[in-house]
Amino acid sequence: MIPTVLIPGLVCTAELFALQVGALWTRGPVTLASTLNGETMGDLAAAILADAPPRFALAGLSMGGYVALEIMRRAPDRVLRLALLDTSARPDTPEQTEGRRAAIARTKAGEFEAVLGETAPRLLHPDHQTDATLIGAQVRMGLAVGAKAYVRQQTAIIGRIDSRPHLAGVTVPTWVLVGDKDAVTPPDRAKEMASAIPGARLEIVEGAGHLTPMEQPDAVERLLTEWLAD
Repeated sequence: MIPTVLIPGLVCTAELFALQVGALWTRGPVTLASTLNGETMGDLAAAILADAPPRFALAGLSMGGYVALEIMRRAPDRVLRLALLDTSARPDTPEQTEGRRAAIARTKAGEFEAVLGETAPRLLHPDHQTDATLIGAQVRMGLAVGAKAYVRQQTAIIGRIDSRPHLAGVTVPTWVLVGDKDAVTPPDRAKEMASAIPGARLEIVEGAGHLTPMEQPDAVERLLTEWLAD
């Protein structure tokens, strides 16, 4: 039985992985990591490592993937296997940072819920961009995270380093998953990581955008279950 630590993405809660936890739990204890505190990737990684089992399988989506790569740098001996979902090893571009700073400014001005509502459809597959259930879930998660934590998370993302030089040093079994229509961290970013990590397996999830566990829950459940058995 292998303990698993799941790290959600920006303004996401445990609800992100809610439809996979039942299957993963049959393989061992599952921890849904908190990303509510800390203004750097190092802060987030340190807090998660303090609460994590001595050795564990590690999976992170988007921002959670950034944190997972930081954990791999800090404590590679504690991670038994790695799954990177809808994420990238690259740092922000200047344009991305500018967009984040604008969202932070709007949030501080009291427009947090509007920011969430505008962002939600863009994270989804084109077929899902009017799906009220998926959009509502994103807004609900964001409101649960809260404006202050959102600002801290965005600040940490802006400050993250380029992880590409470190990928060749990942030696645990690694799977890289990405939605076929992920516009935030597109498939070419996933291919880049999978090519750089020795022996990594790449899985393109059809019919998904950036939130594969919610958009294609059955496919992601199957893949993560196989990953734990790899």
